[in-house]
Amino acid sequence: MAPEGWPLTLSLYRLFTAAASPFAPALISHRLKHGKEHPGRLDERYGESKLKRPAGPLIWVHCASVGELLAVVPLIERIREKDFAVLCTSGTVTSAKLAEQRLPAGTIHQFVVLDTPRFAQRFLDRWRPDLALFVESDLWPNLILTTARRGTPLILVNGRLSEGSFKRWRRVPGTISALLRCFDLCLAQSVAHAERYRDLGAPRVVVTGSLKLDVPQPPAEPAKLDALKTAVASRSVIAGASTHAGEETLLVEAHRRLRGSFPRLLTIVVPRHPDRGPGVIEIAHAADLKATLRSRGELPAADTDIYIADTLGELGLIYRVAPVVFVGKSLASHGGGQNPIEAIKLGAAILHGPHVSNFAEIYDALDKAHGAEQVTDVGKLAVRIGAWLKDAGERAAVVAAGKEVVQTLGGALDRTLTALEPYLVQLRLERRDANA
Repeated sequence: MAPEGWPLTLSLYRLFTAAASPFAPALISHRLKHGKEHPGRLDERYGESKLKRPAGPLIWVHCASVGELLAVVPLIERIREKDFAVLCTSGTVTSAKLAEQRLPAGTIHQFVVLDTPRFAQRFLDRWRPDLALFVESDLWPNLILTTARRGTPLILVNGRLSEGSFKRWRRVPGTISALLRCFDLCLAQSVAHAERYRDLGAPRVVVTGSLKLDVPQPPAEPAKLDALKTAVASRSVIAGASTHAGEETLLVEAHRRLRGSFPRLLTIVVPRHPDRGPGVIEIAHAADLKATLRSRGELPAADTDIYIADTLGELGLIYRVAPVVFVGKSLASHGGGQNPIEAIKLGAAILHGPHVSNFAEIYDALDKAHGAEQVTDVGKLAVRIGAWLKDAGERAAVVAAGKEVVQTLGGALDRTLTALEPYLVQLRLERRDANA
């Protein structure tokens, strides 16, 4: 339930966001011009929708963006198998596109509303969720407070709180404590995350593990996979996945250093934000390397050095042709890391930078077991890529160790479902009584 008295910070936040509501169309228009909104779905940002609420209990799952959505897809699938309707919200255009591809049939996707009291109330009045699951750390105060005031149970799923976020929240302890006390239950990814939530005031915390360890192998369309395999046949292939600004330059430089030893080397770069593809091709051309964009419908030619996969939802394709993968947002100065699990499950040997705080426990376990390796600069990146391309046996040992770590740390999906089961049972009983 919502706390009896909100701290001044939350009261001021609500007043400020309420006063800012009339300016929402200007904000949405600005975002639309920069490609951050879907032009046909702007009403969803105001809590409106062309879709109808399904009959019966409705479970609302909120994700911030692509990573959170991917992590929670298996959980949504299991909930749908139990015959519950699911509404999934997320905040980005890329996550909405991925939702179309990955969410199970019958799941409703909506863009999350702008976090004002009026829009939050309108959203909740329209959908009337019976249970709300917030994924990881995307905590919108008005949505949380308004949901809690309505008596709707709130559960934090796959909870993660970085050391940096923890320190920032400690500066406003009353604010975060009030928000966390709105949650009936906090399901944390690790003991470290659980301790941070407890220190900040979460009343009930359970360690369930990371759902990202239980994600299935990402799909790949057979025809597209066959075409790519044919195009890269007999070439040495490496990939940089979910790369951020600065990392593409390092990958291009590593390629330039390696091509003397591997004259038919192909480097596939998958920028985290596909609209950065043209910028990556400029980096390659500046290094006097031949590059092409997948978004143009092109496959790598025999003389292509850098192949830029500036598309969405095709990492499963890339991981199946690249035996060595550098996982991005880990050498970038604003790092935090990206999820290595999907690549490991598809048999790739993993390299990463030192900035992996978003997945610290996973990378720590992988590195200790020699199931992945950290590199700190372009020199070490090139050396390790070259060593693994030359020594298939060493590469296979890294892959096997990585898979063993993932298998050992898995099981979060079942533990999360066990924690949710009392709430699902209650919804089943209420549905039975309503139908009696």
